[in-house]
Amino acid sequence: MDFDKYNIGFGITGSFCTFAKARKAVEHLCEMGANVIPIFSFNAQTCDTRFGSAKEYVEGICEITGNEGIRSICAAEPIGPNNFLDIMVIAPCTGNTAAKLTGGIVDTPVLMAAKAHMRNGKPLVIAISTNDALGAGFKNIGMLMNMKNIYFVPFGQDNYKSKPNSMVAKMELLPETIEAALQGKQIQPVLHLVIVKKKRQAVFCSLSFLMLKRFGTPLMLHGTLLQAGRRRK
Repeated sequence: MDFDKYNIGFGITGSFCTFAKARKAVEHLCEMGANVIPIFSFNAQTCDTRFGSAKEYVEGICEITGNEGIRSICAAEPIGPNNFLDIMVIAPCTGNTAAKLTGGIVDTPVLMAAKAHMRNGKPLVIAISTNDALGAGFKNIGMLMNMKNIYFVPFGQDNYKSKPNSMVAKMELLPETIEAALQGKQIQPVLHLVIVKKKRQAVFCSLSFLMLKRFGTPLMLHGTLLQAGRRRK
């Protein structure tokens, strides 16, 4: 893959535990030749957490990309009329950001950038990262999947025992997702599932997406749950 002809907007929202992976993804895209323009939510810019200093993180991303970055709603709005992004990524995308995207709410630089970018009919890639993906946030993920020009980095449960509702994108698949999205395609499989094997039985959960992403064609979700009987001694 060669991204040297592409301007990629990279929106970063406040899923702080995923910041290190997002930084690696930015580095990788820059190494592949992309011109990456970072866009920071207000929380990403201001919240110091156990994962590090917000100021140091923002400055580090800007240094990697060679771009100052977009840090205000006013600075993000010209993305629409100037039409200078080929594709935009939100990585990580929090459950809060996903919910606001579905409702058309624009109250952070990342959300304004996404709205401005999508008015031009260009692809938006989402790398979800939320503890509530299989809870209240599940409907928002489904709604976004059924929207034209929105594509997802494949994702799955990151800790099904301690955080059964949590799902995180496979950030290492971001370049492949971008490449597919630029062609109007959703990379597959979009769900990475855990197969759990127990001592005397196996539970297999199979979910397959039939995705016809063109022109608002409905997304169909088909799920099956198979449980093997006890093995003979």
